[in-house]
Amino acid sequence: MKNVNASIITIGDELLIGQVIDTNSAWIAQQLNKIGVAVKRRIAVGDSAVDIVDILDEESKYSDIILMTGGLGPTSDDITKNVLCNYFGGKMVVNEGALKNVKYLFEQVFKRPISEVNLRQAEVPDVCEVIQNKRGSAPGMIFNKGRVIYISMPGVPYEMKGIMEEAVIPLLKEKFKLPVIVHRTMLTAGIGESALAEIIKDFEDELPAEIKLAYLPTYGMVRLRLSTSGFDKNAVEENIDKYFNDLKLLAKDYLVTDLDEPMQVVVGKLLKEKNKTVSTAESCTGGYVAHLITSVAGSSKYYEGSIVSYSYNVKESVLGVHGDTLNTLGAVSEQTVVEMLKGLLGKLNTDYGVAISGIMGPDGGTEDKPVGTVWMAVGNKEDYQTQKINLRFSRERNIEVTGMMALNFLRKFILAN
Repeated sequence: MKNVNASIITIGDELLIGQVIDTNSAWIAQQLNKIGVAVKRRIAVGDSAVDIVDILDEESKYSDIILMTGGLGPTSDDITKNVLCNYFGGKMVVNEGALKNVKYLFEQVFKRPISEVNLRQAEVPDVCEVIQNKRGSAPGMIFNKGRVIYISMPGVPYEMKGIMEEAVIPLLKEKFKLPVIVHRTMLTAGIGESALAEIIKDFEDELPAEIKLAYLPTYGMVRLRLSTSGFDKNAVEENIDKYFNDLKLLAKDYLVTDLDEPMQVVVGKLLKEKNKTVSTAESCTGGYVAHLITSVAGSSKYYEGSIVSYSYNVKESVLGVHGDTLNTLGAVSEQTVVEMLKGLLGKLNTDYGVAISGIMGPDGGTEDKPVGTVWMAVGNKEDYQTQKINLRFSRERNIEVTGMMALNFLRKFILAN
């Protein structure tokens, strides 16, 4: 049975010049993958009628489904609707459902007059099936041409997601016989991609053709993902789980979690399981570790708060770091982060604490403490551990890597205690 293939096209000059980051195609690809649709291409194209037509012609050769976002707004640079009308040989008509929706938004929600430009949002090609937009004014549209289904949605992520979840996904599941796509993902830390590849080389060589292995390095960690597909869900899962268990055994010394979840979720689960709390004292990361922890829903159960002690003054007056320590050893030193940790645990009275101080760059480094030098301490009121790391990235990436490494350091301390 053949796979169902899809292309995702995001439309807008702002995407091509980097003014707006395309998050739509990544999210759409994730949703399609969940239901068994294979995404073959993701393309960004500008607000050009010729380019849009060319890419539609090209993608229709390879895909059963073409999903588009962008260019449905009321202004002159939003050309997608007119291009599609011409492409599919239709004429523009007012859709009563879309008109009712636009009037409701302006009269009841926005409470401002409706202009002629806004009313044109209700015009659609007469050759499309309309998907009403419950989150905005521009409706989605479905076209059929030959064996291909074309779906056009607004570029506003919130609106696009509503249309995908409420209309597009149910439609595709009904229209196509879709396979089950199964992934198994683990997170490893403390080993590089090439070294990990060497450990699992024989395993990778012996994988059957239907199971694919991917290495996904990020922030000093590596995710390993096995993927396969088929139409018998139980058989597919049984097959991949056998190989995934073998892979876990090979990577056991570096395994963080055998689920596809980030480090902050792993740490949060660990704290909830042990009914413990944590707080953070951050200098160079400026609250980034606090951000990671609190990005997880329910983190209030185990996270008390942060002291962002960026200056010497805050380190001394709030955390109780000794002036002699700062003046003699500097803010970026083992003794400083130890004193930051002790002050933090005394102030916030949590079970665990994390303290970080370093030089993120691009300047501020010295010969003995170059940019990328970071000291961190994790511990409780009875014990602590320290670690020095040396990074070589941009300021932003140094902060991100430090945040993840600090969480992993905390994870290991909790497990050991």
